[in-house]
Amino acid sequence: MNIPEEQPLEGGNASGAVVRVGATVRKPWGPATPAVHELMRTVAAAGIDVPTPLGRDEQGRQILEYVPGKLAMDSPVLTPPQLAEVGGLVRTIHDACEGFTPSARTDWEALLPVPEGDPDLLCHGDLAPWNLVLGKRWVFIDWDGAGPSTRLWDLAYSTQAFTVNDPGERLEHSSARLRAFVDGYGADDALRARLPEAMAQRAEAMHDLLRRSHAEGRDPWGSMFVQGHGAHWRGVADHVAAHREVWARALATSR
Repeated sequence: MNIPEEQPLEGGNASGAVVRVGATVRKPWGPATPAVHELMRTVAAAGIDVPTPLGRDEQGRQILEYVPGKLAMDSPVLTPPQLAEVGGLVRTIHDACEGFTPSARTDWEALLPVPEGDPDLLCHGDLAPWNLVLGKRWVFIDWDGAGPSTRLWDLAYSTQAFTVNDPGERLEHSSARLRAFVDGYGADDALRARLPEAMAQRAEAMHDLLRRSHAEGRDPWGSMFVQGHGAHWRGVADHVAAHREVWARALATSR
């Protein structure tokens, strides 16, 4: 019998070693994995394309469907219409997660706690270009960081990551991309008004997580801090905070 060879996959910064075995992906199984797979099945049942969870292998690893394609971060810059499509996808995921509670008690690891208010939505937590596969299917992968959050906190991260993650981009271009993404999401005026500040807080929280983890010797976040991620998030956090009024003007009214 031919046993498929294991091929290391890029990424997996926070979830450990990730390999491809034939048409599947294998990655570490964690305490929250059963609840994460249950959430993924719930989202899939709502008609949203996600990698199919396929159980556990003989080494105790997760088995997930391999989704072919390129990551959005390695692809040409998404156009405003494409960003609107991604924003709409994020919205459908949020709506599908509304009201979900895992069937068994789960101790979620809250890497970036919501700064104000109580979590009211179980979210993917990392709906970003490094987790969006573009191919025949557009699919968000790597659901391992799912946990309690809020619509605003999760949307702030996705919006920032897809549209204002490059401090060197001209502000008018970033603003147009931001507007397209949030229009695609269908955010109302109240949500739009809170997004600029939430984006700044979320980027700052990401840098703080990396910085603290490095100081405490907590990997993988500590190692990521000195491998370029710390400098990246410092620059992004400063950029997003410095131009909050620009983002607010771009999002002033819903369409």
